[in-house]
Amino acid sequence: MIVKEELKSLGLHYVNVNLGEVEIMEEITNAKREQLKMALFKSGLELMEDKKAILIEKIKNIIIEMVHYEEELPKTNFSEYLSEKMDYDYTYLANLFSETEGTTIEHFIILHKIERIKELILYNELNMTEIANKMHYSSVSHLSNQFKKITGLTPSFFKSLKNKKRNMLENM
Repeated sequence: MIVKEELKSLGLHYVNVNLGEVEIMEEITNAKREQLKMALFKSGLELMEDKKAILIEKIKNIIIEMVHYEEELPKTNFSEYLSEKMDYDYTYLANLFSETEGTTIEHFIILHKIERIKELILYNELNMTEIANKMHYSSVSHLSNQFKKITGLTPSFFKSLKNKKRNMLENM
């Protein structure tokens, strides 16, 4: 909505405004582009013009959407899923991501999966087997090993921290 309002206030007509993407009908002058850039910046948004940076942001958005907001993770390999979504060769995307971000797409996915697992543990609605299945781990031990590698804690110890915090609050 913010982007639409800023475009309207600058007299720019858009065809499409989606998350991370805007298609403008007319040619935009450098002066209008700068005005738009400043207006978006004031709203906490950034105008990205570098094609590679845009691709990186799209990759990140797809991963975040997939891990945090999709009910089910894709059944296919993530490399195939990302290639299909982006309409690019995965090797190109992986190399670009690593070069720009200093980490691999796989590691970025793992970090987000661990954050999602933390949420699921804290919600306390699923047991570890159900969480492992939901997050497409081959076993609870695989999930636990990866969780410990990233956080330094076992999932059960992480869960106990939440319970200790609750007990401490109840004793106040």
